[in-house]
Amino acid sequence: MPTTPFDSKRRRLLAAAAGLAAAPRTFAQSPREIRDATGRRIVLPARIERVYAAGPPASVLAFAVAPEKLIGWTTPFRPAERPYVAQRHADLPTLGRLTGRGNTANVEVVIAARPDLVFDYGAVTPTFASLAERVQQQTGIPYVLLDGSFDRMAASMREYGAIVGAEDRGAALALYAEQVLGDLARRIAAIPAAQRPRVYYGRGPRGLDTGLAGSINVESVERAGGVNVAAELGRGGLVQVSLEQVLRWDPQVVVTTDPNFFASVRTDPLWRSVAAVRDRRVHLAPAVPFGWIDFPPSVNRLVGLPWLARVFHPQAFRDDLRGTVRDFYARFYHRTPSEAQLDDLLAGTPP
Repeated sequence: MPTTPFDSKRRRLLAAAAGLAAAPRTFAQSPREIRDATGRRIVLPARIERVYAAGPPASVLAFAVAPEKLIGWTTPFRPAERPYVAQRHADLPTLGRLTGRGNTANVEVVIAARPDLVFDYGAVTPTFASLAERVQQQTGIPYVLLDGSFDRMAASMREYGAIVGAEDRGAALALYAEQVLGDLARRIAAIPAAQRPRVYYGRGPRGLDTGLAGSINVESVERAGGVNVAAELGRGGLVQVSLEQVLRWDPQVVVTTDPNFFASVRTDPLWRSVAAVRDRRVHLAPAVPFGWIDFPPSVNRLVGLPWLARVFHPQAFRDDLRGTVRDFYARFYHRTPSEAQLDDLLAGTPP
């Protein structure tokens, strides 16, 4: 029988209906409007598959919650860091950073990367809010900033999971964070203030960069039951101090993430009179694939808390650190460390 225009139209309608029936339901979703931590109203696309991390803290959280959606790193992995994550994650391209010191990306880089979302995680200040709004206007890509403080860490993981369609994973990691922080807070509260050591956190090859009270870089110190000696200089971020100032503070514990400073401070005659050096309480915090204190100040700091608690209060915290670290790395970095890697990570931990 000859085909009529009506038959052709009917076949086209049936084919279209079949295609709609076979399409994933998520395609029927509509764009969503949210408010980020700055209070900005942001319209998100129905599906987010490609996320551009604006800075190192954002890249770690994005990697932990939904590694398949992260399209690149702000800086490349060093050889010592690569074995702690799967090769497919370590091989993601280096896209540079939009925020913080040494920003290396610009709006052209962002546009060329074709993300569905630009994501930042950290300090919520007018400066960062202004940057987010400017980049969003220049690129037409939604830019979300979430609060990176410890108090908001679990909430931010839940929020990010909901934003990118990984609600279950974001909620699971948030619950883990709440349990770690809650347990630590209860145990530290039982330690009298007089028994909490005076701590100096030394960054850089000379150990003379540190964090003031309220700095996101030293939040871990007080959370883990230490007293940040630099807090007496006031509130703020990172600051450079003199060795004379450190000598006046005479900290009981020195923690650093810089291997050069760690290697030199214990034999440097200028540091010899510091109580922490005399008492051999200078500790190098693990830093692979991400730092345990900061570098960057993101969700990676969670694993540093039980380690710091052992450093500050070795008699009160006798937990199985190997098990804690193994579990954290499997959950957040998606690869379980080997026994040899655990040996390396915990080499400087008090017995």
